Amino acid sequence: MGIGGWGLVTGGEESRAGGRRGGAGPGAALDDRRYPKRPMVGVGAIILRRDRILMAQRGKEPLKGWWSLPGGALEIGESLKDAICREVREETGLEVRPLAVFEIFERIMRDGAGVPEYHYVLIDYLCRITGGTLSAGDDVSRVEWVRRRELPDLLITEGTLGVIERAFDSRGK
Repeated sequence: MGIGGWGLVTGGEESRAGGRRGGAGPGAALDDRRYPKRPMVGVGAIILRRDRILMAQRGKEPLKGWWSLPGGALEIGESLKDAICREVREETGLEVRPLAVFEIFERIMRDGAGVPEYHYVLIDYLCRITGGTLSAGDDVSRVEWVRRRELPDLLITEGTLGVIERAFDSRGK
């Protein structure tokens, strides 16, 4: 989900749960995304329909209940375009075609001692729906077409609203 977006803390979007034993920082027990040795790459999907954008609500901790762009983490051996297609299909039931990279940004989240607990490089793609049926799946509880004017009322992951606003604004150019 998406940082921009993922089911990360985007963008996307960011899925922070699960995984094998990872980083060496405090509390890095079972989550290889916490206290990573290197930044992780994530992808998010910007899917616009007139004055609406497709948003996904996280169904699991961390950030359960927060809204973001559909998306998630790149897997080893997977291309960026394959990752965005897989993540959107898993979270929304929709098939998409990535059209272009819209924005690249990073999210660094520090713990109470100032140590980087999460570090993501997020790549948000403009996407077009090519098939499928909209339904919440994977680690999301809801997926909805949200009107632009309703976005400020949602609990949205940091940085995501700015990316969405720029995407809406870029359509008029």
